[in-house]
Amino acid sequence: MIRVLVVDDSEVDRKIISFALNNADDIEIVGTAENPYVAKDLIKVLKPDVITLDIQMPRMNGLTFLSKIMEYHPLPVIIVSSYSPKNSVNTLRALRLGALDTISKPGLEYNLHEFSSLLVRTIRGASEAKISSPEKNGNPEILQKPDRFSTPISAADLDSKVIAIGASTGGTRALEYVLKQLPSQLPAILIVQHLPESFTNSFAKRLNTHSDLQIAEATDGEKVKPGHVYIAPGNKHMVLEKRLSKYNVKITEGERVHYQRPSVDVLFNSVAELKGLEATGVILTGMGADGAQGLLNMKSNGAYTIGQDENSCVVYGMPKAAFEMGAVSEQVPLRNIPEKIVSVVCRDHTVGV
Repeated sequence: MIRVLVVDDSEVDRKIISFALNNADDIEIVGTAENPYVAKDLIKVLKPDVITLDIQMPRMNGLTFLSKIMEYHPLPVIIVSSYSPKNSVNTLRALRLGALDTISKPGLEYNLHEFSSLLVRTIRGASEAKISSPEKNGNPEILQKPDRFSTPISAADLDSKVIAIGASTGGTRALEYVLKQLPSQLPAILIVQHLPESFTNSFAKRLNTHSDLQIAEATDGEKVKPGHVYIAPGNKHMVLEKRLSKYNVKITEGERVHYQRPSVDVLFNSVAELKGLEATGVILTGMGADGAQGLLNMKSNGAYTIGQDENSCVVYGMPKAAFEMGAVSEQVPLRNIPEKIVSVVCRDHTVGV
């Protein structure tokens, strides 16, 4: 049984979250708290497996409380918060502090049924995650950037290549590390990170301030360019398509895939279908199996594929599913993924092995 503590200053929202979880046979609400001071005492007594946490609360906000949890008693924490521009920035800060995932409260993106299903799945995945204080065991140390190419890459070569990356739980910190390390002389990079609609633009802006690459939330119809990174908008699918001789981003609605929109599979499958495009696929930490089949399709069509290894994943779900179905050419620790991406882009490799 997964023991959950709900921390939210709104009595209505505490009841909604409790109702959403009460129908799951393997989840038990062991307590609720209207502020972090009450929650602090309940953690000691109830010993929950997972905490749901709001950001905006009186007396002590969720960010301060989260930092104390991660310092003194690391636990899986899921941010459940309403959208506002301030909340989107603060939620991204929470993910950097060690929160596993974020879910919008019902209303903006999800109805109550969708919210309940997503929250249950997220709680189940969180209960199996590896949690530690970011200060004690955070991202790998920043190494020297792999900016010396063993083989010169012409502009024409960059235009004929693409890198597609998929991530979920734990992926925001993993992506921040990878993109900080990568040099600007690379093909276009397309990324699906499972995040609510209200957070992807802020996430892209933050990444852009710490990278040599040009990073932005993708817009429908824009031409992809080398040295640029395109983040799929929340609650929309992103695909790569070819118009005449140019490659463009297409943003679509469509049904959720693996309960996700954007879906990694949708992106990877679109890349796999394009002829004459030399692609590299990367699947990072995340719960579930989104991206596994798409990565296999990419590999079957000639792409070199990289999977994050188990030891460096927060949740070894998506990379595990991809590895077990034979979709991964090579498993690599997170700290080595930037260098591996550069070496794959630069070298003549035997594809699909």
